[in-house]
Amino acid sequence: MTYPRFHLAFPVTDLAAAREFYCETIGCETGRESTRWIDFNFFGHQLVAHLVPVSEHPVTSRNPVDGEQVPATHFGPILEWDEFQSLQKRLQEAGVDFVIKPQVRFAGRAGEQATMFIKDPSGNHLEFKAFRDQAMLFEKELSAYD
Repeated sequence: MTYPRFHLAFPVTDLAAAREFYCETIGCETGRESTRWIDFNFFGHQLVAHLVPVSEHPVTSRNPVDGEQVPATHFGPILEWDEFQSLQKRLQEAGVDFVIKPQVRFAGRAGEQATMFIKDPSGNHLEFKAFRDQAMLFEKELSAYD
């Protein structure tokens, strides 16, 4: 099944730092841009960084999930298992600090997945994940995940 492309606009406090992070660290290419925003090809999706003053950048709260304090506001792609491993290696070699280190969450349960969280230079949280079985993406389980 093919899925539609996704568009997400998000705030950044420094466009040059955003360009360096998303292009050099993550591996995105740029699209259209102006002095106030940049389009990134984010794993086939349109991610648009909009410049905002530091005072207007939102603060992120956290929620407990499977023993971790997960940033309530975050975004990121669902990758194939081998793509996740390659990106994990790339981020580790670049010396990126992980907000939540790479791990397997919900091991042996419906929705088992590899996950890792990082922050961009503006403090936006990104989660990269991969399901061992993509068919389990929306699978429910009888017991709660809390």
